[in-house]
Amino acid sequence: MTEISEEPAWKQRAVERSIKTAKLRAEQRVQKFLDAAQAIITEKGSTDFTVQELVDRSKQSLRSFYLQFDGKHELLLALFEEALTRSADQIRAAAANETDPLDQLRVAVELLFESCRPDPVAHRPLFTDFAPQLLISHPAEVKVAHSALLSLFTELMEQAEAAGELRAEINPRRMAAMTMQTVMFIAQSSGGNDDATVRPISADEVWAFCSRGFAHS
Repeated sequence: MTEISEEPAWKQRAVERSIKTAKLRAEQRVQKFLDAAQAIITEKGSTDFTVQELVDRSKQSLRSFYLQFDGKHELLLALFEEALTRSADQIRAAAANETDPLDQLRVAVELLFESCRPDPVAHRPLFTDFAPQLLISHPAEVKVAHSALLSLFTELMEQAEAAGELRAEINPRRMAAMTMQTVMFIAQSSGGNDDATVRPISADEVWAFCSRGFAHS
């Protein structure tokens, strides 16, 4: 019986080095597109730009763009996911300044609300313009993009449960998801010419509303 010989070690190393180099170059190209898109969004204050504008700004080719992304929507989704991950990190750091688990949840809810609501000065079109559209058109992708935030809220909710600060029947993960979605929806729908604009909903009000659903009375 003939044994199948393995490839020489030098060949394996060469292939691995080639793959590693190609991966690094692809990551660099992707980052250039993301940086260019972020710069355009910051300048325009909106996500209203063309793929050609992006290609010109990044100084790369149209072919290179479509090798990395299916289209503008996928690029915006990548930016949105990155922004949510950074937001989760910032909220986690701020919440860590509190010692009581329920206070940590309060900080998380209030900061998430502030970061998601329309602000003509801050210009956060990925959250205020793109996110609501994405929720309707691509709910599965939204779920993936929010995974970092959901993990954070679940962790904080579980800590509050361990401290005996939640109602007995609460499922921490389900409540974390409902709280996060409620806060973001209230924030993103707080614009418009109505009473909520004249007398805008505050972060304190959002916390009071949400906490009644899970906090031990």
